[in-house]
Amino acid sequence: MTVAPSRSVRSSAELIRAEEPVLAHNYHPLPVVVARAEGAWVEDVEGRRYLDMLAGYSALNFGHRHPALIEAAHRQLDQLTLTSRAFHNDRLAQFAESLAELTGLDMVLPMNTGAEAVESAIKVARKWAYEVKGVAPDRATIVVAADNFHGRTTTIVSFSTDETARAGFGPFTPGFRVVPYNDLATLEAAIDETTAAVLIEPIQGEAGVVIPDDGYLRGVRELTRRTGCLFIADEIQSGLGRTGRTLAVEHEDVVPDMVLLGKALGGGIVPVSAVVARRDVLQVLRPGEHGSTFGGNPLSAAVGSAVVELLETGEYQRRAAELGIVLRGGLTALVGKGVLGFRARGLWAGVDIDPAIGTGRDISERLMREGVLVKDTHGSTIRLAPPLTITGEELRTALGSLEKVLTEGA
Repeated sequence: MTVAPSRSVRSSAELIRAEEPVLAHNYHPLPVVVARAEGAWVEDVEGRRYLDMLAGYSALNFGHRHPALIEAAHRQLDQLTLTSRAFHNDRLAQFAESLAELTGLDMVLPMNTGAEAVESAIKVARKWAYEVKGVAPDRATIVVAADNFHGRTTTIVSFSTDETARAGFGPFTPGFRVVPYNDLATLEAAIDETTAAVLIEPIQGEAGVVIPDDGYLRGVRELTRRTGCLFIADEIQSGLGRTGRTLAVEHEDVVPDMVLLGKALGGGIVPVSAVVARRDVLQVLRPGEHGSTFGGNPLSAAVGSAVVELLETGEYQRRAAELGIVLRGGLTALVGKGVLGFRARGLWAGVDIDPAIGTGRDISERLMREGVLVKDTHGSTIRLAPPLTITGEELRTALGSLEKVLTEGA
């Protein structure tokens, strides 16, 4: 037997160079190579520690390697990992029951990635429109908001207004109407007898944590109910504790017809997503019409159930709300000192940096050198979304580093 030679440990710089010829260049990551992580902290190959203020775009709401989630995964790995939906498995019922109860809805369609959940919701909404609403075949439309981010698949980028996401990927899928976000009058004008659904993010994440006016979500709910179409809330980034509530729509006491979940639902361990909806909506699907080999697998169901258990205590929602006050206070103190403005809800903020100081990328790289990881979006905006397990002291440390970077760059 030939024994493969052992690979020597490579430095961060060597690993980054090694990626260049063999990885597709669809990302432009910060030059940090993470090798270990726990809680709100990550460590690179050389042992340098960084405070993670991005949390995997909310996929790590419960921090890195949360003990309860790791235990659930280990326990399930020793029993059963995959059956496909060709058979039942002993973990799926509990997952679906608990997730439906958590969201106040009836039925669950388990998938893997956020984009799959969005694609699934689009298919369900169209089928509902034909079978329940009576829209003529192949005429269903879905109204979406400008500056949205719902994923990267061909159908989803068809209704994106971000040319970086669209350019070169046509022809695009028809059937979508784009209206301005936070504009109920224009939304109402776009709805007609062909409209199957209105699909929006309760807070637009990729756009820079854009929060609509008070009453907008209630208005969408009332409008869709009155006009006889579905309200689909994409809570893949905003949901599961991030904003100080289980779902962001709860800030306006709104219950959509469909809620899309992902990212944090997998506990930072496995990709798990779901469409959670009213029974009469999801019941339009019949065997063979939609599916996923890994959707609802025992490992993801076990981890997803453990995530729901954490949320059922209310602890993480409270932490996000309470520490959100600290976050807002720290950012308010920086307005006029390198920060032009910000938008925040719970432990989630979009921070607009004075372009004279640097781009969002510049600020992210400077913060990285200070031991804090964030990510830029749209010019000079950076996003802050730390794990909900972060401490007040750690959060103040990150804000102090931001102040230092802004002061030095002024």
